[in-house]
Amino acid sequence: MTGTDPAGGGLADEAAQPGAGEFTATVIVDAPATRVFAALTDWEGQSDWIPLTRVRVVEGDGGEGSVIEAVTALGPAVLRDEMRVVRVDAPYEVGVVHFGKLLRGPGVLRCTPLADDRTQVVWHEWFHLPGGSAGRVAWPLLWPGSKASLTLALRRFARLVESGRLPRPTPRR
Repeated sequence: MTGTDPAGGGLADEAAQPGAGEFTATVIVDAPATRVFAALTDWEGQSDWIPLTRVRVVEGDGGEGSVIEAVTALGPAVLRDEMRVVRVDAPYEVGVVHFGKLLRGPGVLRCTPLADDRTQVVWHEWFHLPGGSAGRVAWPLLWPGSKASLTLALRRFARLVESGRLPRPTPRR
């Protein structure tokens, strides 16, 4: 596809197409889907459970059309992840497209209600790999949010939701 920059909202861009760097992480949360979804889409709240990462909404209200920035830093190494929220189907699914220089591709966060007010969370990403075949070989080392790291982060997320620390209260305006 050709076209517009996803930062501008057109998304007629290769970033919106699935890339070769694919992974999925899953966790079961002992809480209802509405609460889990609210916690998952509290973008700034992700800073509390994604290691070494600060997340903020840079444009919009966090809903569809918003631009989110996640900056992961380990010493002098910094990875900036820019994404646009392209779909919100509360309390079940939110879709994003990563459009940064290094991280590009679609992602989806799904909440599936289970019996007894439990919710399965599935985080799935399809990234375009930089560096051709070398990028494919080095992929698990290049991106700090690999499956293992993201699975650990989702487990932390589940503990925070189950303990009532997430979602954070929405400030009144």
